[in-house]
Amino acid sequence: MSNFAQKHRGWTRAQVALAFLVLMAAIACGLAVYSSASSLIVLSREAFSVLFLPLLLSLVLAFLLDPLVTQLEKLFTRTGSIFIVYILTLMLASLAVLWLTPHWQEFWSNMGADFPRYTEQVIVGLKNVISALHDRFPMVAQYDLPAKVHSWGEQLMSAVLAETPQSAMKVGGLLVIVPLFTFFFLRDGRSILRACVTLAPNRHFEMVRDLSYLVSRQLSHFVRGRIIEAVIVGLVVGCGLSLTDIRYAPMLGIFAGVTNLIPYIGPIIGMVPGILIAFVDLGAGGQFWWIVILYILIAQVLIDNFILIPILISRVANLHPLMVFFAIIVGGKFYGVIGMIIGVPIVSVIKIAMLEIRTYRRTFRLPESNLEGERLH
Repeated sequence: MSNFAQKHRGWTRAQVALAFLVLMAAIACGLAVYSSASSLIVLSREAFSVLFLPLLLSLVLAFLLDPLVTQLEKLFTRTGSIFIVYILTLMLASLAVLWLTPHWQEFWSNMGADFPRYTEQVIVGLKNVISALHDRFPMVAQYDLPAKVHSWGEQLMSAVLAETPQSAMKVGGLLVIVPLFTFFFLRDGRSILRACVTLAPNRHFEMVRDLSYLVSRQLSHFVRGRIIEAVIVGLVVGCGLSLTDIRYAPMLGIFAGVTNLIPYIGPIIGMVPGILIAFVDLGAGGQFWWIVILYILIAQVLIDNFILIPILISRVANLHPLMVFFAIIVGGKFYGVIGMIIGVPIVSVIKIAMLEIRTYRRTFRLPESNLEGERLH
């Protein structure tokens, strides 16, 4: 018995070799699976980054055009209503492009010569400010802020000129992909949403259905409100600037409207170019102060804060300012400017989901006594 135990206590050479081969094969399979998974993750991330912007723009257009399509659906079919809306949208876009093309050509033809002049004027103003600060704060002398501003301006202009051809190619691709995605979202969006809701378990079906309705309503109202707000602010700024002798008034109005989509930070970014150009070209006279009043008091305080935000945004977003700042910072960290724009509705949707889940848990929770009675039986 002892000889048999000693004989089978250790592994034979064949068993050791077999175990070594099995271990090596397992490691090789693990490495292959890991490399395949990592490559799939990279491919999925690249595909998502490519499709993210078209899908986002398509959803925004679908939310904007859905009310008009729904109204026309009373007279025509759903597909026919979509095509009619597409034709009307194409006509309006063509008129906007025809009106904007001369201003766009003037902007790019003159900006190459005007941008160095604007940055030089800013540098002169900074030198005057720094020279005044040197007398009171000697430690500021070691910071060469004008040189840094000049280098930042040159880098910005070179980056804009370098990205223009690539941006043109991306815009051309978006003009093909976005209308196609928008068409399917408008035609099949409801059926897709219903199909997703039916995948929920029976015990959570009512909650998922109500949650999908609340989220879609929240997003649609928020998107429409933000777009209408940006258009109105851009029109107010553009019309107000056209009353002065400032150049690039239409482009500055469009820039102010687009940047207004970013909460809190966007309006400040939108007014900087206009005030800078007005100060350099017009001086600190009456027209300059009218432009300052237009940006700050008329467009932002009166039109946006007192009229548009209470009517269009406040009832929809319903977020604490600290949460809005958090959404802007985190969204900008992940997806840049687009992330800063979509961060607020995403946080708002998360808040709705959490509140709805908590409401359903409180409403449909059984009493403890009933649960104990069922367990006993």
